[in-house]
Amino acid sequence: MKDTISPITLEIMGNSILSVAEEMGVILVKTAYSTNIKERKDASTAIFDGKGRMIAQAEHVPMHLGSMRSVVTEILKKYQIHTIQPGDMFITNDPYTGGGTHLPDITMVEPVFVEGKIVAFVANIAHHSDIGGKVPGSTSSDAESIFQEGIRIPLIKICRQGQIVEETIEFILNNTRTPEERRGDLYAQISCNKAGTKRMIEIINKYGKEKFAKYTDGLLDYAENLMRAGIKKLPDGEYSFEDYLDDDGVELNKPVPIKVKITIEGDKAIVDFDGTSPQVKGPLNLVLSGTLTTVFYCFKAIAGPTIFANEGIYRVIEVKTPKNSIVNCSTPAPVGVRIDTAQRIADVIFGALAKAAPDRVIAACNSSVTSAIFSGVNPKNNNYFVYLETIAGGSGAHHENDGLSGVQVHMTNTSNLPVEALEREYPILVESYKFAQDSGGPGFHRGGLGLERRFRMLGDNLSFTGLGERHKFSPWGISGGGSGHPGSFWIQKDGRNKEKLNSKVSNINLQKDDVIIVITPGAGGYGNPMERPIDKVLQDVKEGKVSIESAKKDYGVIINEEQLDVDLEATEKYRNNINPIS
Repeated sequence: MKDTISPITLEIMGNSILSVAEEMGVILVKTAYSTNIKERKDASTAIFDGKGRMIAQAEHVPMHLGSMRSVVTEILKKYQIHTIQPGDMFITNDPYTGGGTHLPDITMVEPVFVEGKIVAFVANIAHHSDIGGKVPGSTSSDAESIFQEGIRIPLIKICRQGQIVEETIEFILNNTRTPEERRGDLYAQISCNKAGTKRMIEIINKYGKEKFAKYTDGLLDYAENLMRAGIKKLPDGEYSFEDYLDDDGVELNKPVPIKVKITIEGDKAIVDFDGTSPQVKGPLNLVLSGTLTTVFYCFKAIAGPTIFANEGIYRVIEVKTPKNSIVNCSTPAPVGVRIDTAQRIADVIFGALAKAAPDRVIAACNSSVTSAIFSGVNPKNNNYFVYLETIAGGSGAHHENDGLSGVQVHMTNTSNLPVEALEREYPILVESYKFAQDSGGPGFHRGGLGLERRFRMLGDNLSFTGLGERHKFSPWGISGGGSGHPGSFWIQKDGRNKEKLNSKVSNINLQKDDVIIVITPGAGGYGNPMERPIDKVLQDVKEGKVSIESAKKDYGVIINEEQLDVDLEATEKYRNNINPIS
């Protein structure tokens, strides 16, 4: 074999390994039991080399991929290599020992043996809808310790030489409110890894162990070099930004600041979170691996969206985080809602980079994993259920187009749960599901809209937990664009007037015919809204995305309500006299 690496072979091998991760993801979704995985696809897959370095990840949930980044390294630390046998599989969920970023995410890893030696690892992670803890769904709005958030699974074997370790399964099932659903999802994760191991053996046998190792090293170097080239295109300098989380779920009137300073020096970047909040009482704390993952995602999006997603990218970026902070917390800080902290980290990084490359950055998105968790006994079958839904919102506008409406953004990438699937499995009726009018920030390009979803209970003694963000701090616009509208939770009991809830609530008791209304945040606009083409404003009004009142107030467009057409003379006069948004 020549010393040089063939770029053609490198590309083919890289895509072959990526295809294994993607196939694993399909298998996991197709064989899972819960709606959270089989319908919403709240799961991810990845491939590691024999040294524990991530060499490929499927495009699933970005937050998950960082959760898996250090797990193989932890296996190699805990278990002597000669004690690991073909058919062994490991399981963990503990954020403080490399197992993830919050407890509902369960990770499984299997080594790939060729000729008696470990040459790779396959891994998957899936969000389980209940793993114990103080509230159904295992994600409480007011947990003050990780011990309130569910069972912590140490790094142990779930399979030993190809056989399932029943004691491990039993231990987990005894600590969840929905044991049969958990069993089905755990088996799906095992099957996923088995399929990935089979495919990886085929690839390694095709190329040989030595060539496989050489080319996986090459894949990491290739990603590093491309990321360096992408960063080098950014202008050198220091770029800062600050944004806030509404509160931590415990101290409700205390905003939580996240601050970043990004230094671009040639082909390197330094990301410094000095000045960010210390770790908080509530469950918004994020372990360091989650912060590193978010930085990884942001720079890949800006400097190299087509680069192979592997560990080589991390070599280019230095991340500085204060210890015992919300972006680098320590045990036993609660971490259940850590995803919203990651979302705000993405916002501040993009806010800073907008000053360096405004043509590459979108305005602030809804940047909240708005979660609605319902639980109780289903009167149809008398079985206990936990239904978890994360409801999408607006995506930020950018210099080329409007933002997208009703989408998941940044660190989450789950799918919508179809109403038909929801209503078939749970005692809940979805009364309406629509775009939240006027929620998109005004601009030459309008921000994406949030969603409004109304849930009516069809049974008694049900429970609601709502986990939201950007209910107080609206998604900002850029280049003169306006802010998107914040989100909100509402409850309506006995047909009375609806009552607004805090952005983070747990275990709200519900009876039959009670209604929960979830409104997700919109997103920021881009550019001066008074310059938005009149025909686009009119079209937004006709489609119900923008009200007639907002068309006038925010865009300076006067629309006749009866005919739904534009009064051009009045519009021109109004636009010439009104001050545009600054």
